[in-house]
Amino acid sequence: MTIVQFEYIVAVDTYRSFNVAAKKCFVTQPTLSMQIQKLEDLLGVKIFNRTKSPVVPTEIGAEIIMQARVLLAEYQKIQDLVTDRNKELSGELKVGIIPTVAPYIVPKIITQFINKYPGVKLIVGEQNTEQITQQLKLGHIDCGIVSTPIHEPQFTETPLFYENFVAYVSEDSQLSKKKKLKPSDINIEELWILNDGHCMRDQVLNICQRRKTTKGSQHYEYNTGSIETLKRMVDENNGATILPELALTELTDQQREKLRYFQYPEPAREIGLITPKNFVKRKMIEALKMEILASVPQKLKTKNRKELIEAI
Repeated sequence: MTIVQFEYIVAVDTYRSFNVAAKKCFVTQPTLSMQIQKLEDLLGVKIFNRTKSPVVPTEIGAEIIMQARVLLAEYQKIQDLVTDRNKELSGELKVGIIPTVAPYIVPKIITQFINKYPGVKLIVGEQNTEQITQQLKLGHIDCGIVSTPIHEPQFTETPLFYENFVAYVSEDSQLSKKKKLKPSDINIEELWILNDGHCMRDQVLNICQRRKTTKGSQHYEYNTGSIETLKRMVDENNGATILPELALTELTDQQREKLRYFQYPEPAREIGLITPKNFVKRKMIEALKMEILASVPQKLKTKNRKELIEAI
């Protein structure tokens, strides 16, 4: 058994195609297939059911692949230990970040990070929390930036900052007549919200306590994963939405007139960094953490913000 053979079966399991897996591994398909066949002959079992399309692992194959992923992760740690010993950071750092944070963090840190650490290749992808945790479990990324806590025992969570939620309302909304809002003031039927799969959608629904009016339902339904789109929907189509605090930084003066803040205690969320329990790229991840903290306003990092969230 070889590391290469384990890499090949993990690749086929990931892409569910021998052809695609071969391309991703930079080998020909016959070479990849031959090595997997050798592993199967050595173990005396079939790892993949080749009669199905896309290719799927057999029952025993799925267990073997799971162990192969663990082995490859441990093998990578040996390489990472050497990298972390070097004074100059180098290597790849793969980061998953939720879309409701990415636009307000990533543009600020990308240039600064690569200028400070030219030996590091920073690979950032926007994904929802479920996708990020799955990618971490599979070893496809090194860390994630999500709304914490996520209550996953296999991860270590490091809080980064705390941001309040703020209502963004049109002039036609009844909310615009109020100076300060209570969560019970929000009518979910006039609210533009993110689509399913985004943790902020659930947070907003919890803020609004899912209150509905007795009026008839709307004649439209709109699904989006973009906070910027939510703002545009309010600007063009009335109604209201809920924004995280970092999304307020680039509002125009006219848009700021549409903001309505909540009464104390203000609804808020914690944004944190999650890593596997036994992660190795500590220096690179610590460097990323420091760049993120340097990019957010100081008020979002204060202790009273944390106490406020814990009190809600």
